[in-house]
Amino acid sequence: MANNKNKIAATHDDTIVLSFGEGTNTGNEQVVVRDKKDRYTTLNLGPTHPATHGIFQNVLTMDGEIIIDAVPTVGYIHRAFEKLAERRPYNQITPITDRLNYCSSPINNIGWHMTVEKLARIEIPKRVQYLRVIIMELARIADHIICNSVIAVDSGAMTGFLYVFQYREKIYEIYEEICGARLTTNIGRIGGFEREFPQKAWEKIEALLKELPAGLKEFENLVERNRIFMDRTINCGPITAENALAYSFTGPNLRAAGIDYDVRVMNPYSSYEDFDFIIPIGTNGDTYDRFRVREQEMWESMSIIKQAMQKLTTLADKSTYHAEVPEFYLPPKEDVYSKMEALIYHFKIVMGETEIPKGEVYHAVEGGNGELGYYLVSDGGRTPYRLHIRRPCFIYYQAYPEMIKGGMLSDAILTMSSMNVIAGELDA
Repeated sequence: MANNKNKIAATHDDTIVLSFGEGTNTGNEQVVVRDKKDRYTTLNLGPTHPATHGIFQNVLTMDGEIIIDAVPTVGYIHRAFEKLAERRPYNQITPITDRLNYCSSPINNIGWHMTVEKLARIEIPKRVQYLRVIIMELARIADHIICNSVIAVDSGAMTGFLYVFQYREKIYEIYEEICGARLTTNIGRIGGFEREFPQKAWEKIEALLKELPAGLKEFENLVERNRIFMDRTINCGPITAENALAYSFTGPNLRAAGIDYDVRVMNPYSSYEDFDFIIPIGTNGDTYDRFRVREQEMWESMSIIKQAMQKLTTLADKSTYHAEVPEFYLPPKEDVYSKMEALIYHFKIVMGETEIPKGEVYHAVEGGNGELGYYLVSDGGRTPYRLHIRRPCFIYYQAYPEMIKGGMLSDAILTMSSMNVIAGELDA
């Protein structure tokens, strides 16, 4: 069970002081001085440990079940995203972004498209912006379903995971109707979407909005006030607001510590300023608060999707699904065979010869895990001169040792789950 009352009170060259009980220097704790060389063992948590939900390693120094020190390593899933991007035309970089936080790939895809649009100064129609909001909020729900249900599993509650996962599958079916893919979606294009949403997709979105509230409520009833779950998660892997800011936390992990920073509000994009929603925050920055923030955010995402669908009905434009940027959209095949201009666009798109202006931009979106940013430098060539991606999981992983020191090994697993560290974002 969560043993948050065990703390490292002090460390010295050859000894360590552990306190057991209510806090440190309160008079109620038991203090034990232990010799390092006689007590410590080394434990490799990963890189392929089944409880870490990904390929990464932590070398733990253990005193029994208490973590004295931790050294995280990365590099097991290095795919050179950023260097690959320097060798590909802009429209071929979208599939690379799928492999970042693959639990919410559409947000990665659309974030990249908006970055290029900012550099190329492409105006996106209002209808397309609302369509993007719907897709990104569906992705956020799918991401949070995975994270929170896995937290429940790691605390011993398997049933909720199996139950709530059906809704993630329904979201994947919506993706499939729109773009033909489920996990690594490659959804949309620079300028909007590749095609109009089919009627079947709208029907599935409406069905999800009708069914998900009851399912989500049942999941919350199962775990949120469950005594075992609360004992396992409250005060497990906490981080203060000051430390979270110092590490550059964003997203649910920062909001759980009490900071109401959300890119959708601080720097609105895709017309998020048109929507009414609240930013849930926590107080302790622990595993329980991270779980609660994500639960509440799913309710807000459903509200945003409903608002977007309502706004779409009020627009006079009922059919636009991309901006007027023929240099990024393949023309109809019959036009390619009969019109010179269409043939030229087709050739340039396929061969990656679309012109992009010189310049540099940074664009960020509120990803499933936090601020996902793209810093793009263009020298006017057919590929980016430089692309750097701000991956929130890479930042969270730096704070992981500090968050688990002095805790139990079982708490380290729960802490990692609640931070939603996705291995695909660790290496770029």
